[in-house]
Amino acid sequence: MDRFEPPLLEIQNLHTRFNTPRGVAHAVDGVSLKLVRGRTLGIVGESGSGKSVLSLTIIDILAKDGSVLSDGRVLFEGRDLRQLAEKDMRRIRGRDIAMVFQDPMSSLNPVKKIGKQISEVLTKRLGMKRRAARLRAAELLDSVGIPEATRQLGRFPMHLSGGMRQRVAIAIAIACEPKLLIADEPTTALDVTIQAQILDLLRRQQRERNMSMILITHNLGVVSGYTDDVAIMYAGKIVEKYQTEELIANPRMPYTEALINSAPLLSDSPHTRLQAIPGLPPDLLNLPEGCRFQARCPYVQDKCKAATPELEDDSEHSFACWRPIGDGRDKA
Repeated sequence: MDRFEPPLLEIQNLHTRFNTPRGVAHAVDGVSLKLVRGRTLGIVGESGSGKSVLSLTIIDILAKDGSVLSDGRVLFEGRDLRQLAEKDMRRIRGRDIAMVFQDPMSSLNPVKKIGKQISEVLTKRLGMKRRAARLRAAELLDSVGIPEATRQLGRFPMHLSGGMRQRVAIAIAIACEPKLLIADEPTTALDVTIQAQILDLLRRQQRERNMSMILITHNLGVVSGYTDDVAIMYAGKIVEKYQTEELIANPRMPYTEALINSAPLLSDSPHTRLQAIPGLPPDLLNLPEGCRFQARCPYVQDKCKAATPELEDDSEHSFACWRPIGDGRDKA
């Protein structure tokens, strides 16, 4: 990778908030990220950390009670998506930026045949003729590992297993050869064997098409071997980011260390108790002063409760912590 290559996607100081009866929830709170062409970025964090909201903010499909502060920017190929009209965003969604959701039954139409759903993407977005679109739909199903692809075109989503439905969703997502694919928890609802197959499929499609990809997950083990870089998200903020292998081998943020330790190992004996992270994430409606991980951190100090640490760079390794692992001392 050319480190000086301009990023395909650059997020700058993004804030996404939701108005609720109890107050304002700060779901994404000052996030900045870059993704270079052809690379895969993993975004990892517990449920409620803001990962999915970040992805929905990128493609601008937030719920009506969500809003984005005006100073945030989402630059895609140098264009600020936050400044585009809805008709222009519709051209980008699906064609330049595509998304695979956690539950394929929520993104697939249950009463429309699979072939029709794929063909419609090709005819409406690429202007293909119906016959050509149907042939291409079969090719796409074959490329994602669905056997007897032509016969499957006439089936409904309910006739397929969860893994097969997710393959169909991936086929739809890659139909227009997007430059960026966002996969939001694409394996959560699947059993372990099928999870590995879907992750292998996503990696193969990403490499063959030279797409950039964002892989969102709550499991740090999932990104190992499938991503180039990883960003750890906690309570709306990015708290650590680096190359995946290096970050897993040398975490600096205590939350990252806790995620690594909580992941089960193949070498563990049956019924081994998982090492859970104590406590609960903070309430996004009532965030604490200082570090947001303080109440759950085994290394907490007075400074952690008084001031919020910002992302600091150690070469390309960024982390937000007053007492990073390996230092054994406060930062000045």
